[in-house]
Amino acid sequence: MSLVPRVKKLAQNMASQPQVTVPFVSLFLVYLVGWAYAAGECGRTPINAAATSLSPCLGAATNVRVKVPPPCCAKVNALIKSSPKCLCAVLLSPLAKKAGIKPGIAITIPKRCNIRNRPVGKKCGGYTVP
Repeated sequence: MSLVPRVKKLAQNMASQPQVTVPFVSLFLVYLVGWAYAAGECGRTPINAAATSLSPCLGAATNVRVKVPPPCCAKVNALIKSSPKCLCAVLLSPLAKKAGIKPGIAITIPKRCNIRNRPVGKKCGGYTVP
């Protein structure tokens, strides 16, 4: 039996017991809000996991003179294809800030990697993708 019919049946059974219904509905709403929140800019991937996956880019994200390594370009290209908003969220995340990433430099990585389908002209916080 799928989840929806089970929830409906449980709700029907609980309708006759109001002292149980209110806490159940409250708990269910908390679950739904948590589930919806989990699908953020990076989908179901936690922002810290997405940020960690871009670790090959750390040097290039802190110094514009550092050559962007091919593994970084591959990760950034894949992220732009799957979820372009995720890249911006990662660059502006607290973890990126803690790692010393400079968003104004990091936002140039797609151009420095010669990624053709990068989101040129899009805003990322106070920065514009070149």
